[in-house]
Amino acid sequence: MTLLRKLSYLTVDWPLRQSRLFPQASPLIVEIGFGNGDYLIHLAETRPDCNLIGFEISSQSMAKAEAKIEKRGLSNCRPIHCRAETALAHLLEPETVAEFHINYPDPWFKKRHQRRRLIQRDTVDLLTSRLRAGGTLHLATDILEYAEMAHDALASTPGLTNQFETPWVHDIEGRFRTKYEIKGYREGRRGHFFRYQRNARPAPRPAVIKELDMPHLFLQSPLSAAEIVDRFEATRQQADGAHIAILRAYADPKRDTAVFEVVVEEPTIEQHALLVMSPRAPAGEYMVKLSAVGHARSTAGMHRAVAAVGDLVAGLDAGSRVLARKLRE
Repeated sequence: MTLLRKLSYLTVDWPLRQSRLFPQASPLIVEIGFGNGDYLIHLAETRPDCNLIGFEISSQSMAKAEAKIEKRGLSNCRPIHCRAETALAHLLEPETVAEFHINYPDPWFKKRHQRRRLIQRDTVDLLTSRLRAGGTLHLATDILEYAEMAHDALASTPGLTNQFETPWVHDIEGRFRTKYEIKGYREGRRGHFFRYQRNARPAPRPAVIKELDMPHLFLQSPLSAAEIVDRFEATRQQADGAHIAILRAYADPKRDTAVFEVVVEEPTIEQHALLVMSPRAPAGEYMVKLSAVGHARSTAGMHRAVAAVGDLVAGLDAGSRVLARKLRE
């Protein structure tokens, strides 16, 4: 049995290093949104000459897939708890993926939610850039509106070439059908299947967004941590594409320490983290930094969150001020 170390975007390398995930170097196949894991496992069992990574945001689906992979002892298959946008922007390097498989992505029917759809311009460009020469993108959906939208996005991508004579096909001989797919056919919903290949035409090549140095700042205040928390009010702000919410604050009077609960939403990643404000010499000075609790990654948005907490504290009293920032400006 292969015992898997639970993997997530919070614990893996940015970018991923296959040598730390698999016993041997092999072509990489990626499934985005693997559900119960059956399709991912089918690929791993029928393609032993390849390494398989599955990205999934559902914790329940992760647990099911991990159990199945461990039971079968598959050393060439690793599930990772991660949003698709985070995986494409932070984990996968350009021209490293042999195949992408995306089965029945959430259509996000409501107009205000359509920005969450996986297949749209930015993510298609990322998918294209991560495919190696000759690599393929496989997409399946049973929603006609989604198929039409996907066709528009894929067909207008210079770096991709349709492998079918029609925008999509309704049947692929020998295809492994997912549980959801079988249910759809029973309920009268046909699949719309796409297959595009990475061609030699130039395409956008976004670099991997790597982690920054750990953010921290120093401030001075005549207020104790308990007084700072007593005056605290939740706040939200936008900064260079990042939405930062400072939700709550907690004090430890014995240690003169405060903890701030923050949510940082960036285009490629969302994080729920704790920032800690701890005393330092001389008296009346504090350091604000990321807490070790929760394994938050040091992104540009998290740097801005540390700055926001520092500015919030500095604004609570006329005698408070930020002394120094070790932040990405």
